[in-house]
Amino acid sequence: MRISRIPRRAVAAGAVLAVLLPLSACGDGGDGGGSTDASGKIEGKITFQTWNLKANFKDYFEGLVADFEKKYPGTEVKWVDQPGEGYADKISADAAAGTLPDVVNVSPDLVAPLAKAGLALDLDKAAGKYEKEYLPGAWKSHQIPGTEGTYAFPWYLNTGPLFYNKRLFKDAGLDENKPPKTYDQLFDQALQLAEKSDGKIATLANVPTIEDFGRYGVPLMNKEGTGFTFNDAKGVELLTKYKKLYDAKALDGQALTATPESTGKKFLTEAVAMNPGSALDLEKFKKDAPKLYKNIGITPQISSTGKDNMYVMGVMVNARTKQTPAAVAFAHFVTDAQRQMAFAKQVAIFPSTKGSLDDPYFTKQDGKEETRVRVAAAKSVKTAVNYTPVLFSEQMKVELRNSVAKALQGKESPEEALDNAVKSCDRLLRQS
Repeated sequence: MRISRIPRRAVAAGAVLAVLLPLSACGDGGDGGGSTDASGKIEGKITFQTWNLKANFKDYFEGLVADFEKKYPGTEVKWVDQPGEGYADKISADAAAGTLPDVVNVSPDLVAPLAKAGLALDLDKAAGKYEKEYLPGAWKSHQIPGTEGTYAFPWYLNTGPLFYNKRLFKDAGLDENKPPKTYDQLFDQALQLAEKSDGKIATLANVPTIEDFGRYGVPLMNKEGTGFTFNDAKGVELLTKYKKLYDAKALDGQALTATPESTGKKFLTEAVAMNPGSALDLEKFKKDAPKLYKNIGITPQISSTGKDNMYVMGVMVNARTKQTPAAVAFAHFVTDAQRQMAFAKQVAIFPSTKGSLDDPYFTKQDGKEETRVRVAAAKSVKTAVNYTPVLFSEQMKVELRNSVAKALQGKESPEEALDNAVKSCDRLLRQS
C-alpha cells in the first residue's frame, strides 16, 4: 500500500472499499489448475502486484525482482503497480474475471473475501514451514474468524505514538511533562483543557473508530466470526465518555467529518492538543510548524489492554496460480527478514519478521527525536495487535461512524447507537 505517508492510512488501515465478489468468483481454489503444493521446482512466469508503491520505490522493487530472478534461474517476475484510488475495486474486478495476479499486496480486510471465495492460498498448508520466521501477531493478522488457515505472508507493520502540544497543556494548568497514560486521565485532562480555554482548544480531533473500541478493551466480534459485539457495556461506556467530551468541546467540533489529513492539520496549527502519528510526522512538524516542534511531546498510545494498535500489510498468493512453487517462493522472498529490513530503512515502517526489531536501527538511540519515536514504536510493535477485525469492511466502518455521530449529537443514546451499528454490521456480514 501507499507509504509516502505511511500507515495511518495503511494506517488508517484498510480505508478502502470492501471487496464484494460475485458468486461466479466463488470456488474452492482448485479450479483453473491451481495447486496448494509449493514443493516443486521454482520456475516460470508470475505477476506481482503492489499497491501504490511505484512512484517512490521503483528502484527498490526492480532490484528485488532482479535478485529473485538471479537466485532462481528460469523464473520471470512481471511487476505491476496499481494506484491507491480504487485498489479494492480493481482486485474485485480481477477476481471476478479470473485475472488476479499470482502474488498480490493486500491488507487483512481485502484478503478476507478473497479467501472466502477460494482465491487466496492457505499458507498454513502450502508454506507453514515459514511461520516461525514471523512475529506471531503478524502471522495471525491474515487469519479469518470461523475459517481455518492463514491467507497472506505478513509484510510491513506500523504503529506510532501520540503527539501532544506541551504549551497547550501548560497553559491549561496541566503538567506538560506528565501526559495522560490512561483513558481516565485522558478524558479528565481533555475536559480541563476545554474548560481553561473556554472551549477553544479540543484535545482530540477524531470520533472513536473500531480500533479505539478495541484499545479500550471492548470485545469486538465473537470467536466464530458470525457477529459483532462492540455494543456491550464497555463499548457504551466509551461512547458515553466521548459524548461528554463532545458536549464540553473537548472533542473538536469537526470530528464528525474528520479525515486523517484534516486532523493532522488541526494539530499542526495548534487547534487540538493531541494526535496520533509516526516518525514521519516529526519531519513535517520541524519543517512546517517549528513553533509546534519546539513544544512537541511524545507519549505512548493509550490502551486498556496493554497492547498498542498495529497496522499490517500482507502479500497473498493467488490460489489459482499456475506456478504455485514460484509464487510462494517470491511472496516469501518479498517478506523475508533481509528484504523487510532493507525496505524499513527506506521508509518509516517496521518488519514483521522475528529478530528484525532487535537490530540497532530499532533499538539504539542517537539523540534525535525521529530515532526516539522509531525505537519506541519498534518496541511496542513486537506485542501490538491489529484491533480492526478482518471482517470489518469499509461499509461497516461507515455504519459505525454514522451511529457514533448520532450519539454525539444526542439523536440517539450511546446504547441505542451501538445496538443499531451492530445490527447494520451483522446484516452486512451476512450479505458478504
